[in-house]
Amino acid sequence: MSNKRASFITSFGQGSGPSPVLLAGHLGQRGAALCNLARLKLPVPPGFVLNTEACRNIASSDPATVENIKAMLAQGLESITTETGCTLGDKRNLLLLAVRPSAPISFPGATEAVLNVGLNDETVEGLGVSAGDHAFAYECYRRLMQNYAQAVLGDDPAVFDDLLNLYVEERGYVSAREIRGTDGPELASRFKAQIESNNDRAFPQDVEEQLWHAVAALARNWQSPRAKQKRKLHGLKEDAGLAIVVQAMVFGNQSDHSGTGHATSRPAQTGEREVGGDYLTNAQGSDLDARLRQVLAIAGPAPSLETEEPGAFAQLASALDVLEHELKDAVEVDFTVAQGALWLLDARPARRTTSANLRILTDLVAREQITKHDALMRIDPVALDQLLHSTIDPAAKRELVAQGIGASPGAASGIISFDANEARVLAGQGIAVILVRTETAPEDIKGLHMADGVLTTRGGMTSHAAVIARGMGKPCVTGASSLRIDMEAGQLKAAGVTLKRGDIITIDGSSGQVLKGQVAVTKPSLSGDFATILTWADETRRMKVRANAETAHDARLARDFGAEGIGLSRTEHMFFEGDRIIAMREMILADTEKERRIALAKILPVLRADFIELFAIMAGMPVTIRLLDPPLHEFLPREVEEIEAMARNLNLEVAGFKKRVLELREQNPMLGHRGVRLLLSYPEITDMQARAIFEAAAHVQATTGTGPIAEVMVPLVASRGELSAVRARIDAVARDVAKETGQKLEYLVGTMIELPRAALRAADIAEAAEFFSFGTNDLTQTTYGISRDDSARFIGEYTNRQIFPHDPFVSLDVEGVGELIAMAVERGRQGRPGLHLGICGEHGGNPDSISFFEAVGLDYVSCSPFRVPVARLAAAQAHLKLARKS
Repeated sequence: MSNKRASFITSFGQGSGPSPVLLAGHLGQRGAALCNLARLKLPVPPGFVLNTEACRNIASSDPATVENIKAMLAQGLESITTETGCTLGDKRNLLLLAVRPSAPISFPGATEAVLNVGLNDETVEGLGVSAGDHAFAYECYRRLMQNYAQAVLGDDPAVFDDLLNLYVEERGYVSAREIRGTDGPELASRFKAQIESNNDRAFPQDVEEQLWHAVAALARNWQSPRAKQKRKLHGLKEDAGLAIVVQAMVFGNQSDHSGTGHATSRPAQTGEREVGGDYLTNAQGSDLDARLRQVLAIAGPAPSLETEEPGAFAQLASALDVLEHELKDAVEVDFTVAQGALWLLDARPARRTTSANLRILTDLVAREQITKHDALMRIDPVALDQLLHSTIDPAAKRELVAQGIGASPGAASGIISFDANEARVLAGQGIAVILVRTETAPEDIKGLHMADGVLTTRGGMTSHAAVIARGMGKPCVTGASSLRIDMEAGQLKAAGVTLKRGDIITIDGSSGQVLKGQVAVTKPSLSGDFATILTWADETRRMKVRANAETAHDARLARDFGAEGIGLSRTEHMFFEGDRIIAMREMILADTEKERRIALAKILPVLRADFIELFAIMAGMPVTIRLLDPPLHEFLPREVEEIEAMARNLNLEVAGFKKRVLELREQNPMLGHRGVRLLLSYPEITDMQARAIFEAAAHVQATTGTGPIAEVMVPLVASRGELSAVRARIDAVARDVAKETGQKLEYLVGTMIELPRAALRAADIAEAAEFFSFGTNDLTQTTYGISRDDSARFIGEYTNRQIFPHDPFVSLDVEGVGELIAMAVERGRQGRPGLHLGICGEHGGNPDSISFFEAVGLDYVSCSPFRVPVARLAAAQAHLKLARKS
C-alpha cells in the first residue's frame, strides 16, 4: 500500500493499534477509542477506520479518489480476514461487517450505522448453518435490509416496521420474537420487494457493493442539513469531519447467552467507584435504545449481566478498571456479549452530573492519577450553577405554558403577581410569589427582592430583570413573548391557556420554561468535594474575585461563596427601600439646592447604616461603592394613575406634578443626564453619598479598631475634567468627616470605564483615579450602539447566522470591546503605574470573558454572589491556560 493510501486508513485488532496521541483529529471519537482498546489488548472485534480526509473525499465523489479508497477498503478487509479467518461473501467462513460513524465527539444520531453488511440470499443460508439457527440468520438479514433502506436509500423505517407487524399478525404470532427460520425466506422476499418498490432498484446482492454504498452513504449523510444541525447543537464546527469504522460483526441477538449494553466505571449520579449501566439479553444495540425504557442496572434486577454471564461481567469490570486507570477518568463503554464472550464496541469519558464529576475528580487526585490542576481544567465552571440553585425534579410532570429565555438559573413555584408592591406584601406574609411583568424597572426592586422568581415577556439575558435576578440568585425567565399580560383583567394569556392573578406557576430559570401549577423542586446540596475544588482554585488563581452586592443579605451570601470584597455596590438600589424613595422624590421635585439638601438629609442616616453593615460584613476587604448612576426620572412613577396618586400623597398640585415628571423624562436615558453628569449638576447628591460612606467608615474604624477599605466609584466618566470635579467634592467631604470624627480615613477614588472615550483617554483619566472598574454592560452597549434591553428581539438572528459568534452581552466581544479594555489597561497604567484594575459588568461571571481579563492583567473580577464560585474556578482555569501558553 502506498503512503498516500496508508494515510487514509488505520487497522486495529487484538494487540494492535497506533499511539492514541495520533488519533483524535482524524479517526473520530469511536475510531480513536477502538484503536486504544486494541492497543490495551482488550476484546475488540477487528476492523479499520477510514479517517476524516478519506470521508471528505468520498463525499466529493471524485472518480479517481473513489477508486483509491475502494482499493483501501479491500486492503482493510484483508486485515480483518487475516485476524478472523473469515471472508466477506464466503458462505462457509462468513465475515459480516458493521459500518459505523465516528464523529469528533460522541452524540446520538450523528448518522445511522449499517449492521450485518455481507448478507444476501446465499450467505444468509450459510449463516443459518454455521449458527445452527436459521431464524437468527434471517432476522439479521431482515435487519440489514431495513437498516440499509434507511441509512443508504433514505427510506422511512416505519414502513418496514408496519410490514413486519403485518406479517406477525397474519401468522397469528404474539410478537416478532416468535418468527421461525421457515418464515425467513418469505419475510425477506417482502422486504426486498418493498425496497424495490420504494427505490426502483433491487436490494444489492453483491456484498462488496453493499459495503461501498454503506460507507459512501455515511460520508454523504454527514453533509446533510440534519447532520449539520446536530453538529451545531453539539457545539461542533461546520467543517468538523467524520470518520467511518468498518468492523467485524459480533451478535448480541443470537441467544439468551448474548446481549448488548452500556456500562460505566462510576454511576452518573454519584461518581462512586462501582460498575453501573444497562443490559438487555438477546438484543443488538438499537434494541437497547428502543426497548429498554425501564432502568436495568447491570448488577441489579434481571436481566443482570453479573448473574446471567458472570464471566463476561468479571471481564467487563476488569476492562473498565483498566480503562479508568489508562484514561485517568471515569469511563463508559458500549459492549456486546456474543454467546458468553465479551466484546467492547466503544469507550468514552462517562457522562455524569456536576456533583458526580467533582467526586470523580477529587478521588482521582487522591489516587494520584491526576494533579489538582488537571482536575480544575476538567470542570465546566458554568456547571457549578447546578450545585447552587434549586432544580425541577427530573421525574416531575411538566405542563408547558410558554418557552422563554433561561436568564437566571434555578426553579421556583409561586402565585402570579403583576405588581411589585403586591409581590412584596404577599411575600412578607409568607406566600411564595412569581413576579410577572412585561419588563422590570428599577422601582420594582422591592418586589424583586421579595419574590421567589421573576417572569418577563420581553428582554433577554442582559435585561434589567435578568441582571438583578442573577445578582440575587433568583430564578428568572425573560423573553416569554408568547405570553400576554392583561393588567386590567389580571390575566396571563398563552395559546389555549388563561391564568389569573393568584394562580400558581413554576418557572425554570435554566431551561426558560414556564409551567402550569406547582412542580416538585429539588434543593441544592453543596458537598465537601465542591469546597475542595474551590480551595484548589483559590490556591491557583491570580485574579481576585469580588461580588456585586448592595444589601446585607447579598453581601453575606457573597462572603459565604468566597468573595474577596465587593466590586460594585449600586447606591441607587438603596434609594428604593422604605421611606427613602419618598425623600428621594422630594429631592427630585425640589426647586432649590437648599430644599434638595433637606430631602437628602433624610436619606443620609439610613444610607450610612447600610454602609456600616456592608463594611462590617466585608471586614478587611475592599468595598467599592458606585455613586448614583441612573437618571432621576427612574425614581418617579411612569403610569398616569401612579403619578396622580403620588401627587395626592405628597399634597402636590396634580397638573404641576405631572409637568415636572414629564420634564425629567429623556428621549435616550442610557446616554442622558445620568452618572457623573448628574453628580455635576447636583453636587449635593455627591456630598450626601460621600458623607454616608465616610461616616460609616469612621464608625467602623472607631468601633473595631480596623478601618474598612472604601473605594468610591464615579460612574460614566468620559473625561478627566469630569472626574476631577467630582473627586474634589469627595475629598472635601472626606476631610470634613476626618476632622469631625478624629479618624484618619483611608480610601480610594476611581471610576467606571463604560464609554469608548474613557478607554481612549485612560492615561489622562488615570491621573485623577486610583482605580478603574470596567462596566462592560454599558461599554458593550455604547461600543455596539445596541441597547441590551432591546437586543433580545434580534440578537438571536445574528448569532444563528454567525454574524456575531455569540451574544456580546453574555460573552465579551474580545475583538471590539476587548480591544478597548486592553487599550485602557495599557494607557491607564501609563498614566498611573499603580492603577488598580477590575471589572464589575455581567461579564465578570462569564468564564470565556474571565480568560480575556486574565490575559490583559486585570486585578479582579466582580460578579453576582451566585456567580462567585463560577468566577473562582474560571479565574484559576484562565491562569493555568495562560501559564501553559507561555
